[in-house]
Amino acid sequence: MRRSLRRMALAGLAVLLVAAVGFSGALASNTHGKPGPSVKKDPFGSVGGQAVDIYTLTNSNGMEVKILTYGGIIQSVKVPDRHKHFENVTLGFDNLADYVAKSPYFGCITGRYANRIALGKFTLDGVTYQLPINNPPNSLHGGTVGFDKHVWAATVIQNHDGVGLKLTFTSPNGDQGYPGTLRAEVTYLLTDRNQIRMDYRATTDKATIINLTNHAYWNLEGEGSGSIDDHVLKLNASHYTPVDPTLIPTGAIDPVAGTPMDFTRSTAIGDRIRDSFEQLVIGRGYDHNWVLDRRSPTDTSMIRAARVLEPDSGRVLEIFTTEPGIQFYSGNFLDGTLVGTSGRMYRQGDGFALETQHYPDSPNKPNFPSTVLRPGQVYNTTTIYQFSTSHSRDHDH
Repeated sequence: MRRSLRRMALAGLAVLLVAAVGFSGALASNTHGKPGPSVKKDPFGSVGGQAVDIYTLTNSNGMEVKILTYGGIIQSVKVPDRHKHFENVTLGFDNLADYVAKSPYFGCITGRYANRIALGKFTLDGVTYQLPINNPPNSLHGGTVGFDKHVWAATVIQNHDGVGLKLTFTSPNGDQGYPGTLRAEVTYLLTDRNQIRMDYRATTDKATIINLTNHAYWNLEGEGSGSIDDHVLKLNASHYTPVDPTLIPTGAIDPVAGTPMDFTRSTAIGDRIRDSFEQLVIGRGYDHNWVLDRRSPTDTSMIRAARVLEPDSGRVLEIFTTEPGIQFYSGNFLDGTLVGTSGRMYRQGDGFALETQHYPDSPNKPNFPSTVLRPGQVYNTTTIYQFSTSHSRDHDH
């Protein structure tokens, strides 16, 4: 009798253990039985004696994003085409040394001030500040040692919206000539809606300027697959900021209508890129800031800024943002000297960037939206990259 009771008790315990294991497994998978979201951390070398890690974020659909703690770089983004074939669609390197020595800002966080500041100078509250001239005669993307060249502290995020990484970095007063100790935080979140959500946050102890963005280069046919000329682009922008021969905005805000800068209707990137339009000649292609169509200059609601379709694969990238502008860069200075993760070289026009931002040289252009951040204020912006597929080659949605 006792033996029978003991066997029954053991059998009951076994059932409980099986149930517990089954429940545990359910937590790691979604309702369709597919693997659930996950985060994996691996070493990726070191720079200046600091270890660099690479985090792999995967959602329930199999979309995979790799992020480095060096520069907050998005190193790889694997998404499906219309036939469910996955490819990496962002340009980058398979080793840290190339990122450190020769990266044209592939996938990184750019700051303190993304884009250009004329002659590397600005005046704030009566004081003139001099920044490094690293894109003569101007300062570009925060200077010679910008946010892209630091190792950020990383914390893993897992919540009901997805999996991600919170990156933090403190830029001391005087860093690259900028005033104020700036505490910056960038959160990447990969959702099951195939979105990469980027939340930027910063505070300062002294009046300063700030303009943060991510500088990912995209090729929706697949990294290393060749030209992006056939990608079809639509921008929610009826105006842009023309530039002088050094790529600094003139201060004008011009309509795009009747020019090759008009992407208010879906247009292949390569259709007009070789036109003898002065702005295209200056930039060797597209390298300009578009003024997003908003209800008012103070509107910071989330809007769709851009939509890109690669017709052959059907991959679609949509960009939503709270920012007032977007820089479209058509990879004009890629020259075949860089070899990417695919083992193939990158030539001119093999990738494009769409950087959500405030306008270039805003500190020197009073008519542009302000980029000043003061003590007690919080810099807070959000941008979302959303990936999907289209079974139609028609882009006008």
